[in-house]
This record gives sequence, structure tokens and C-alpha cells, in this order.
Amino acid sequence: MATPATGKAAAPDPTASAHPLTVGQIMSRRVVTVTMDDTLAKVQKLFREFRFHHLLVLEERRLVGVISDRDLLKALSPAIGTLMETDRDRATLNKRAHQIMSRHPVSATADVPIETAARLLIDKKVSCLPIVTDDQTLAGILSWKDILNVLCPPASPQQ
Repeated sequence: MATPATGKAAAPDPTASAHPLTVGQIMSRRVVTVTMDDTLAKVQKLFREFRFHHLLVLEERRLVGVISDRDLLKALSPAIGTLMETDRDRATLNKRAHQIMSRHPVSATADVPIETAARLLIDKKVSCLPIVTDDQTLAGILSWKDILNVLCPPASPQQ
């Protein structure tokens, strides 16, 4: 097929097929969540324990916010864990998740094609998409890494 602008053959789309991949096929279903009233100490502990970059905030099983590891770093005193730490620094760990979360997160449903999800990540300048049902109940999470892993699967070892 030729592109209108150049007349040259267009590169084949590696994701094009009769049944395009959907978010539901590649999203992570294992999601760690917090509530709006959980402390930043708990948020910090979860980030350290699970080594990922986003926590989803739920209220009555419905998505209400997202906290990134960067949000947490901005909210905590840089003196925490150092010899210079004070009571005031430690007090920042008592803040609540709702105080630092991004409200009204950009989300998608499981039936969305991955190309559409990728465009959402780019256009909205976010690095993950919580995946929800029509009533905003959490179903999973999709990150830019999930999409790249589909487009560029790891090379199989040479035998």
C-alpha cells in the first residue's frame, strides 16, 4: 500500500490484525491498592516491597486516584532516613494518600485496542492507565512497558 504523501510503500503495522490486541489481553491484573486514608508510610512501604511505579487509590472498590513513586518523593522530606531527620520530617509520613494522589485519573476499559491505549498515554502525558469496568471498579493496570513488551518481545536465547 502506498502512502498518499510520498507514494512509497508504507511499513507494515506489526500490531495490525483482523482482531487487534486489547488492553485486557496484556494488562496486569495483579494490582496493589491503597485507600484514601492510608498514610504515606504505608504507601512508601508498598513501593519498596513491590518495586513498581504506581499505586491505585480506591474508595469502596472504585478508582478515585493514582499515586506515582514521583508523587511520593515530592511529598516526603528528603531528610527522612538520614542523620538529619527531625520529628517534622517524620511527620510527613503521616500525610494521607488523598493528599498527594492525582484525582480523576485517565483510565480505559479492557476492550480498548492497545493502539488507542498507547495514544492515551502519549496525549495525556501519563505513564499508566488504570483499567476499569463501566462502573469504575478496578480490573487491572496497563503501563507503557506492557505495550512495549508486546511490540518488542524479549529475544529468545540462542541454542
